Amino acid sequence: MADSSAVVQATGFRAVTRYQWLVFLVVWLGWTLDAADFGLFSLVLKPALTELLGFPTTAALDPGQLALLGKTGGLLAMTGLLGWAFGGFFFGIIADYIGRVRALVFSIALYSVFTALQGLSHGVWDFAIYRFIAGLGTGAELMVGIPLLAETLGETHRAKIAAVMMTGGALGTFIGAWAYGLVGGYGWRYVFFLGVAPALILMLVRRRVMEPDHFNAVRQRRVAVNSGQQIAHDDHKFMQFVPLQLFTAENLRSTIVGMLFGLGSLLAIWTTNIWLPTILSLMVQKSGISGADAVPFVSHGIMIWSLGGIAGYIVFGFIADLLGRRATIALYSIGTMAAGGVLYLYLSAYQPWYPIILPIFGFFVFGTFSGFAVYLPELFPTQVRATAVGFTTGSARIITSFGPLVAGLLVSTFGSFNKVAGYFCFLALFSIIAVLLGRETKDSGLPR
Repeated sequence: MADSSAVVQATGFRAVTRYQWLVFLVVWLGWTLDAADFGLFSLVLKPALTELLGFPTTAALDPGQLALLGKTGGLLAMTGLLGWAFGGFFFGIIADYIGRVRALVFSIALYSVFTALQGLSHGVWDFAIYRFIAGLGTGAELMVGIPLLAETLGETHRAKIAAVMMTGGALGTFIGAWAYGLVGGYGWRYVFFLGVAPALILMLVRRRVMEPDHFNAVRQRRVAVNSGQQIAHDDHKFMQFVPLQLFTAENLRSTIVGMLFGLGSLLAIWTTNIWLPTILSLMVQKSGISGADAVPFVSHGIMIWSLGGIAGYIVFGFIADLLGRRATIALYSIGTMAAGGVLYLYLSAYQPWYPIILPIFGFFVFGTFSGFAVYLPELFPTQVRATAVGFTTGSARIITSFGPLVAGLLVSTFGSFNKVAGYFCFLALFSIIAVLLGRETKDSGLPR
């Protein structure tokens, strides 16, 4: 089968080959189910901790129990995000040495098995262990999939198609919310058992997807240099341990830009991603709706938030091709702060405005992540691309992993999850700083 990068002589999206669409489908499905698995945690966080901590399931929690729920939930969220951070970084290195496809297979298997195992947890500690290992695979899948797709696609529609691929993040959250609406009434453990579904992708990946020409060229050059041949004047730098190359004069600025972009976008969303279901349940509880009766409201809220995100992901690629990568990231960051501020700091009841503002907020706070697939691969050469994407977002995740914990601890200070989540939205300012420092890559092509 011919490799990805070959494009037939055609116009529009007909210039994208069937094989390129296949790779898109594999990466998109992996990211969709990946996000669904990870989103299952936030959807069942409250009932799972209520059982594991021995809290009453029918009465409202007292302030002390609410504070403990926030602290424990924040610690578990931090554990998963740390797994995501380290998974993206280590699998990125692996992908730059053994190949994108093999690393992708390992990551999918890892997060499928350990997401399901969370449903067998007997206490907080084993729950945390399963959460961390599932996070390793979750973080790895997208960080490996992004360079695989970028190197497979041609130049003309790469930004648009990569942005559409990122819809898996919001679609996965939507699917998770839909599945929660179907299964959540039977108990939180059954929700986690749905995590085995991504393993089905392995059959497609192992049989049909090949390494892109970009990576094969790097691998061939490494073999030639190791055999004593001189390929170019920079062979020594080319053969350096890949993570060290991120801090060379050629790549350092891009590394800092990627870290700041990751920091701003992740801080803005993760507090919401972890605590929004809890916030929704508390908002509807003010109207006297609780327990199983609150499930449809929480499910509906997360689904319309996710639908806004799907639109935001798709539109990002078109705006990025029109206005440039930097302006688009700045636009989405400003939208995140504005919509998040209204949602969390201004609204005091679920009806009538929450269902209206939620998809607008989702459009911006989700959509900015298309920049991970569009902008980051264009900043780095092939031999470090997977490591760079994994490191810049992974190092940001290590910092942001403390966000849900800090948010949970701050609940007692600010008096509500809403205020804390609202203030965290304004940390999207880091993404604006990133694009002010970064270079524009529109029309520059994917570096070799």
